[in-house]
Amino acid sequence: MNPKAWFAEFIGTFTLIFAGVGSIAADHLTGGALGLTGIALAHGLAIGVMISATMSISGGHLNPAVTVGALTAGKIDWKNAAGYVIAQCLGALVASYAVLVCVPSEALHAVNFGTPALARDVGVSQGLLTEIILTFFLMFVVYGTAIDKRAPKVGGLFIGLTVTLGVLVGGPITGGAMNPARHLGPALASGLTGHLWLYWVGPLVGAVIAATAYRNILEESQTTN
Repeated sequence: MNPKAWFAEFIGTFTLIFAGVGSIAADHLTGGALGLTGIALAHGLAIGVMISATMSISGGHLNPAVTVGALTAGKIDWKNAAGYVIAQCLGALVASYAVLVCVPSEALHAVNFGTPALARDVGVSQGLLTEIILTFFLMFVVYGTAIDKRAPKVGGLFIGLTVTLGVLVGGPITGGAMNPARHLGPALASGLTGHLWLYWVGPLVGAVIAATAYRNILEESQTTN
């Protein structure tokens, strides 16, 4: 077990949720000046910089789905995986309460506390498939740029860009979570827990499929860490 890695995962996930929810509130406070592109960049930049900062300590998962994907591929053991997921969820929850303190409540209420949610005309099956596909992309890039031994040493950049891509595409559909913690923290802090299961099942399924496919088809070495 590695408490230092757990702390790194806590801090990294805290940053994602604080920046993500904060950017959505900031967009409201500025009359839409950020827009979808600005919000997507805030999420992507947060992930990019914190993965770069935590990569050498924990691998920079910052996402329960990524941790489960890594577990599926044999890149992390059960004990550390459990510690990672707990740390990520705690980081998300603490960040959500920090946002409540820092951001005017009117803005947070106006944007439903930045909690990812299905758009009005989006059905559950559509939302679930969207989260599966977007998280597949994310896990695939994580594996190819950070886990694979052949990966370039710039994983944080490309993973951050993938999150940006995912929010740009999925934001108007599901909120573009791709991360159970991204939904869980704001949902628990605000009480807006509708479709909580969807934001766990979708990302977990997408990550497991991507990790399994990459490990069995593309990875040259099957050696576990």
